[in-house]
Amino acid sequence: MTDVFDRLVGQETVAAELTAAAVAGRSGTADSAMTHSWLFTGPPGSGRSVAALCFAAALQCTDPDRPGCGRCHACTTTMAGTHGDVRRVIPEGLSISTKEMRGIVQIAARRPSTGRWQVVVIEDADRLTEAAGNVLLKVVEEPPERTVFLLCAPSVDPEDISVTLRSRCRHVHLITPSASAIAQVLRDHDGLDAETAEWAAAVSGGHVGRARRLATDDEARDRRRRALDLVAAVFRGNAYLAADELVKAADDEAKELSAERDERERDELATALGAGGTGKGAAGATRGSAGVLKDLEKRQKSRATRTGRDALDRALLDIAGLYRDALAVSFGDPTGLTMTHPDMADRARTLATRIRPEGLLRSIDAVLACREALDRNVKPRFALAAMAATLLAQTS
Repeated sequence: MTDVFDRLVGQETVAAELTAAAVAGRSGTADSAMTHSWLFTGPPGSGRSVAALCFAAALQCTDPDRPGCGRCHACTTTMAGTHGDVRRVIPEGLSISTKEMRGIVQIAARRPSTGRWQVVVIEDADRLTEAAGNVLLKVVEEPPERTVFLLCAPSVDPEDISVTLRSRCRHVHLITPSASAIAQVLRDHDGLDAETAEWAAAVSGGHVGRARRLATDDEARDRRRRALDLVAAVFRGNAYLAADELVKAADDEAKELSAERDERERDELATALGAGGTGKGAAGATRGSAGVLKDLEKRQKSRATRTGRDALDRALLDIAGLYRDALAVSFGDPTGLTMTHPDMADRARTLATRIRPEGLLRSIDAVLACREALDRNVKPRFALAAMAATLLAQTS
């Protein structure tokens, strides 16, 4: 078993900072050197939530010499998600509600039962509603003595985290890991051959998890291919059809990922409400279950919507990356460039010869505007149709 911080890819400076902080937090009472609120930021795939979880393990670690040893019971249970004093908040819907945050705050107020600290890891803290953020802010401003909050967000931009909440946290920024570092992880930890590991690392955009999926999942590779085919469809005149197919593929992926879990949740809830029961009160319990079932369906729908939006966002980033490669090619010798899609160099060169640089730049802006529209809950079909219209306009 290795040190928990070995799970971080290309983040040696961050690992050293967190190890030192874990050492500072080992005193029997709250240490002034130990910050109670942390904010982990970094681009997608940099490992900000992994870093937060590793830090939680190091804070709870019982090894006297090496916080985050990765071998003790506290480390293994924290990393497995079963430690009694470590709570992970992973939003499944489009946002983290006020009701959910109030429940988290109540748990955070308890003293730790087995560990040194009560640790709350809030992944995707950028999904906090304004009201939920205010609930969290109150407890962060006056934290319980033995509680540590670890927040994860893409950046410190006010769009991602409120300025006031940011000011109460110690900031840890993670960088995009290099392709060589990702490839090494895929070789050493996943047992992949060098060629596959290097290809996946090169086209992953610095996202460790996506590199792993591309290297091992045929469907992930097919989804990437379909996304990039939309650019070719622009020149064939069927960009709108390709955009519709991309939306449908994202919906199908969301349904596939959610179906089994949704059914299991419905069965568990039905059992809890006494479905199939014949004892006294069973009929009454079933009659009163409509509201509970409606809440579950609402949560499941929100989760599916988020899953579909995330799938679309990955596709849009791939498309923007191809236009970015073409723009870079149009301005100079591509041999010295780090390509987003090195295996699509021929497509990038073709784009660079068929669309002027200003058209390529407008195309990139259109893709990014589509991402922003999806964030504002514009219907995906309309958002992608507007993007396709702008992409088509650059070919005329």
